[in-house]
Amino acid sequence: MNFSSLAFFIFLPLVWLTYWLLVKRSWQNLLLLCASYFFYGWWDYRFCVLMLASTLVDYFLANGIHRAENPVHRKRLLIASLACNLGLLGVFKYFNFFLDNLIALGDSLGWNLDTGTLNLILPVGISFYTFQTLSYTIDVYYRRMEPTRNLVDYMTFVSFFPQLVAGPIERAKNLLPQFEQRRFFHLKQMQLGVLRILWGLFKKVVIADTVAGFVNSSYNDVAAASGAELTVATFLFAFQIYCDFSGYSDIAIGTAQMFGIKLMRNFAYPYFSQNLREFWSRWHISLSTWFRDYVYIPLGGNRVSAGRQKLNLLITFLISGFWHGAAWPFIVWGGLHGTVVAFSNNRSRTQKKRGWKHVGGDHLIPSLATLMRMSATFLFVCFCWIFFRGNSMADCVTIIEKISSSLLTAEFYLQMKELLSLSELRQSMALIGLLVGIEWIQRDRDYPLEYSTLPQPLQWSAVTLVAWFVMEYASRVTDNPFIYFQF
Repeated sequence: MNFSSLAFFIFLPLVWLTYWLLVKRSWQNLLLLCASYFFYGWWDYRFCVLMLASTLVDYFLANGIHRAENPVHRKRLLIASLACNLGLLGVFKYFNFFLDNLIALGDSLGWNLDTGTLNLILPVGISFYTFQTLSYTIDVYYRRMEPTRNLVDYMTFVSFFPQLVAGPIERAKNLLPQFEQRRFFHLKQMQLGVLRILWGLFKKVVIADTVAGFVNSSYNDVAAASGAELTVATFLFAFQIYCDFSGYSDIAIGTAQMFGIKLMRNFAYPYFSQNLREFWSRWHISLSTWFRDYVYIPLGGNRVSAGRQKLNLLITFLISGFWHGAAWPFIVWGGLHGTVVAFSNNRSRTQKKRGWKHVGGDHLIPSLATLMRMSATFLFVCFCWIFFRGNSMADCVTIIEKISSSLLTAEFYLQMKELLSLSELRQSMALIGLLVGIEWIQRDRDYPLEYSTLPQPLQWSAVTLVAWFVMEYASRVTDNPFIYFQF
């Protein structure tokens, strides 16, 4: 069920109203559990069976780990959890990748290993709920938390529908206790939740879905696209993926807030970052902190030599790239980010060093040096997005060759002028400019529509305008699933 679909906007108020009519916490959790499985089964009921199996395995293993006194037995149970969760990912997400590369290697050596591939459907959200349950058993193993005895509470934690499909990837020690205590209705929290949902829909429907057409037409036929088209498409994709994914996160956080549940912030104006380290502290925060805590730190983190620390960072980013997709471009994408982060100056966090309260500095108009640092970071991120969006390594190489070979030619600028004369493209650029302006002015808040010091008539005028944009553009574009559903 897509957050921007009509079905969801029938489903959500029905569940919300029933939820707050229930008095007992246990009834509320049971309702959320049933609603979450219905929400997930909307795609394919078989996905529910897989998630249920993963949930039950980790529930019983975590309780076994907690009860076990023998360190060897505890470790074996943890390994069983890791094997189960990573095994599911390996079969459904990576089996064909490894098999295809094994066949290619065999062909290069003159061996005929082509035995076909498994036609498996990738379950929506499997990468997200797998990491969420993994963090639970790992935290129980290291005694950072005690496991829950209530199966319904734990199942609700794993399947909670607002963040089930694409995060934020919540930690059990933060989210599970909220299901173990009673929630009370607060009108202001509900209003803030609705406003956050509205802002998420604005980013998804008005911007991400609007620019998707140009991006798809250019990237799906790179042989026919010019260097200018691919340059513009890459720039647009940077905002498509940001608005698509952060829009999902805003809708998820806002929806949870309507049910009295607080989810972690997942995006914090990442395109205003002045270096790549800062970017990764602001982009997909729940995943980057997950990899920090469960991959980078166990590898040794920064408690090792400088060379080993760089290697740990690179390994972490390579794994992060592979987590995003079973294809070489994703690994290259992770490797590029990891290389720059690993070899950047640990003390280059300008914002922290100067004590700025806001990303990009405390002044409305940034200094030239700040603007140049933000621009350089953004351009590098855009370059890396080529590998994230490209359909194959061959396409990625073609895109880079076309852009680089035409960038300094007169023809490039003539093509760019022609492209910018298209009303569709001018509209996209105007919307992106509007988004950047709003986010820059409101960057001291979690999201731009959060209550501010503006007079209430101005606040509600802004809300009404955003709602009009959402309704207007929802009628223009076709239903596009969220990009991160494929991961």
